Amino acid sequence: MKIQERTGAGVGRSAAPAQPSVGDRLPTPPRERKPALAALAVLLILVGALGATMLVLQAGDRIEVVMVKNQVQAGDSLKDSDVTSVMVARDDSIHYVEWAQLDTIKTYKAKSTLYPGTLAVGEMFAKKASLPAGKASVGLALKEGHYPSDIKAGDVVSAYRVGTTGGSGSNNSGNGSGTGGTSSSGGALVDGARVNTVAEDDDATVSTGNLSLTLLVDQADAAALASAAAAGEVAIVHVPGN
Repeated sequence: MKIQERTGAGVGRSAAPAQPSVGDRLPTPPRERKPALAALAVLLILVGALGATMLVLQAGDRIEVVMVKNQVQAGDSLKDSDVTSVMVARDDSIHYVEWAQLDTIKTYKAKSTLYPGTLAVGEMFAKKASLPAGKASVGLALKEGHYPSDIKAGDVVSAYRVGTTGGSGSNNSGNGSGTGGTSSSGGALVDGARVNTVAEDDDATVSTGNLSLTLLVDQADAAALASAAAAGEVAIVHVPGN
């Protein structure tokens, strides 16, 4: 009887969970806090957000300006075919010529040669054309055959004095036939002159073959060139580099 009572008493007792021994649990290292790294991370996030905001604001403040797409010589005015429009960020320190100002700037003259890809700014233009220091502009009326057929503004050329070999005076009037009745009378009058302007084609030029242009030359060469041009004794040739 005693044995049964002891057994019965053990049946009603709930089994307590076995507790792991302290020796089986690995020690947990203390967590190291790094406030400096956390502050740096927050600072980087703020800087990135500020930079993105500035880019968005700057991208939204853009203006349409004039960009040169064809070379424009000093003293020439812009034409519609010489320019195109591009969008740039507004910068009050740069005096861009805005696209809305194109008609106004076409009444001005370029102070110096404008090259393709240049953004036009107000300082590049003046009401009156001005020549570079030490330079002179000489106008020439050339007979057919005394100039390259593909000559254009911006070309670099040499000017030679030529004289007639025949005794007839007909070469000094009207339609000279070209190089057949001429011969060079010496070295170049001008080397490395730049063609400043070439007259637009008109009925007179087409019918006679004559061509009017201006050369930008050193002042020291201007008198000799103008004298030969007045006598109709100038021929123009391209030089290497065109």
